[in-house]
Amino acid sequence: MIYLVAIICPPLALLFKGKIFQMILNGFFWVISVVMFVFSFGILGFLTFPIWIATIIWGLLAVKSANDDERTQQIVDAIKSRD
Repeated sequence: MIYLVAIICPPLALLFKGKIFQMILNGFFWVISVVMFVFSFGILGFLTFPIWIATIIWGLLAVKSANDDERTQQIVDAIKSRD
């Protein structure tokens, strides 16, 4: 479900995962690219399309990284509790 949020609104997914600095930076680029894409016609609108795609990829990778970190921490905690 969080991956769907990362595709639709990457800054929101980063906020849910607690990555505040990345959320601010990603949100800045995401808002600029979406606004420029919606309100400008012609070549300028399509020049911002790669930036929009990059923010989505950035959001997906950051969410995956946060999930991997959580999973690793659970494994470490399970190993520590066994000792």
